[in-house]
Amino acid sequence: MSSALMSGFPSLPKDQATLANWRTDPYNKWAFHHVRDLVPSSDIPNTPADIWQFESDPRDLSSLSVEHDGTSYSIDRLLDATNTDGLAILHRGKVIFERYANGMSADTPHILMSVSKSMTALVAGILVGKRILDPEQPVVSIIPELRGSVYSDAKVRHVLDMRVGLRFDENYLATSGPIVEYRKATGWNPLGPGESASDLRSFLTGLTDREGPDGGPFHYVSPNSDLLGWILERASGVRFADLMSTHLWRPMGAQYSAYVTVDRFGAPRCAGGICTTVMDLARVGQLMLQGGSRNGTSIIPSGWIDDILANGDPAAWSAGDLAPYFGGRSMHYRNKWYVLRDRKMALGLGIHGQNVFVEPAKELVIAKVSSQAAPLDAPLTELTLRFAETVSDHFG
Repeated sequence: MSSALMSGFPSLPKDQATLANWRTDPYNKWAFHHVRDLVPSSDIPNTPADIWQFESDPRDLSSLSVEHDGTSYSIDRLLDATNTDGLAILHRGKVIFERYANGMSADTPHILMSVSKSMTALVAGILVGKRILDPEQPVVSIIPELRGSVYSDAKVRHVLDMRVGLRFDENYLATSGPIVEYRKATGWNPLGPGESASDLRSFLTGLTDREGPDGGPFHYVSPNSDLLGWILERASGVRFADLMSTHLWRPMGAQYSAYVTVDRFGAPRCAGGICTTVMDLARVGQLMLQGGSRNGTSIIPSGWIDDILANGDPAAWSAGDLAPYFGGRSMHYRNKWYVLRDRKMALGLGIHGQNVFVEPAKELVIAKVSSQAAPLDAPLTELTLRFAETVSDHFG
């Protein structure tokens, strides 16, 4: 991180991270772990008196070599190449590797981007287990305001698995169009001159363009995951930040409070706005390894985790719009988690290099947050996937 970035009182204009530049390089190297300084947020409290502690068992990974595109990467070279801000690796419930860069530290929450979707779906699974939510429910039976929108015939299951037939171009580099209006509605982009403020729920109810039937190929649309947050709030009568705190963050034993960005009316950006420390993200992965239980108490239903690992549709994935980024791997997508089917490894992935990898058979968790310059970078995605596979093989 540039030593001048966000230094001084105030910083020089060229060194200031703002709402207009916070997701661009180099400003993201500061902004991604100072998000609540730029975007409104809701706290997701932990319970400081009940922290899930892990034994430290550092391993020397200097001999680890990741091969990609004719180049061998040591772990140090890989972390630098992928702009890693924080990395934690757990094996058999012990912390074997932990490192931070770019001003990050162990107590710094970092934005998870679309790993937020995976976190949100774990909360959904908890509500399913409590019979508060049914994945086969029609969306409009929970949110009648969506009658007349593209979600008018969709089920919660379609939302969970990114199989709503919505026409929406998830082009992160667009400078106009629906995705830009979406970001303005969530409070992530500034308004232009003379523009009136929107909000997330109004944006969702206004989505009407359809490109195919619900239940078709995997189609990655971030607003679907913000809709899931609204579904959880409406089904439970509780705001999302409190749901996540009460049902996941506190009982899991998170070490620090998390937070989620919200729009001007408090609607949560469940698609990308959750911010946590690296080790608390790793705790989520460890909880999944343990079948959703901690100290003998079920937090996430084990059946929900089994469903993630076993019940996605590989044909829908292969026909979808993200398969080219994953190098022909056998995969499916279920409950907002990607799954490498050969390894039964669950992945949460977010733009700019946010990752969590959970492989039950190896008792392995990798939590990695980054500030990559490009939102989607196919070579760096492949390098990171190979890193996770190499670490898995190392502990085979």
